[in-house]
Amino acid sequence: MIKQAFRVKEIDGNFFMKRRRSLFLHLNQLRLLAKKFALVILFLAALILMLLNKNHSLILDQTSGAVTKIAAPVVGVLVVPAKLLGRGYDYFSELSRIKSDNQSLRAENKKLRLLQDKYRALEIENKLLSDLLNYVPLPSAGFMSARVVAEENNAFSHSMVAYVNDGNAEKGDAVLSAGGIVGRVDKVIDGYAKIILITDINSKIPVMIENSRVRGVLSGDNTMEPKLIFVPLDAKVNIGDKIVTSGVSGVFPAGLPVGQVSAVSKREIKVKPLTALEQLEYVKIVKYGLGGLINSQEEKRRE
Repeated sequence: MIKQAFRVKEIDGNFFMKRRRSLFLHLNQLRLLAKKFALVILFLAALILMLLNKNHSLILDQTSGAVTKIAAPVVGVLVVPAKLLGRGYDYFSELSRIKSDNQSLRAENKKLRLLQDKYRALEIENKLLSDLLNYVPLPSAGFMSARVVAEENNAFSHSMVAYVNDGNAEKGDAVLSAGGIVGRVDKVIDGYAKIILITDINSKIPVMIENSRVRGVLSGDNTMEPKLIFVPLDAKVNIGDKIVTSGVSGVFPAGLPVGQVSAVSKREIKVKPLTALEQLEYVKIVKYGLGGLINSQEEKRRE
């Protein structure tokens, strides 16, 4: 009995070994088959991917179009609160800016009211002083506009001719432009006025430096920049100083702008006119009532 039991166990062990060996052989065969078909499977996968890539753009376009149609109304509804918030922010920002502007305007109005009160006080004080000194104000000046029809700028003369028709222009009237003094009327013949420019060699205008009130004479020398002469030796003259008429000798009223100092040296002081005289097309002839005084001065000189 014992021998028979050992034989049965031996038979069972051999059977198990055989079945294990058979399973191992089947697995090896499956691996070989997988290796054989791996290349075919990879080729098929690459082909499928190529086909999918071709149709990818069309699929994406169709998908995006459908998503857009579905999402557009939803996005439109969601954007409404954002728009309302943006408008509200802009509205309150504008209110803040308006408030700031109103505050600055109130402060400016307050300053203007103070200046207005000071102006009224000065006006009253000026009237009282004028009455006290029996001051006679200057008469209001009349003026007319005239078109320049001819000009002469050479080494011997700097002048121009303006058409005044019957505008009652006369010798001694001041000629101005938008910038300042241009010259003065020398004579009027048949509706045409000859104007001596401030750059002409015969032009002599009493002037002064606006800031320092130092007086001198602006003398033309037939160049584009006349000279400032008869200035005190100790006077401080700087480039950029503004030159205005002084009112001396009755040629021009005081305070009319003439030019600016352009060059300062030991030998001379040059003044650049405020107006480009070579580009004038229209001038303003102003009647200060000094024509008769100039004529009487010239008659005395002749005597």
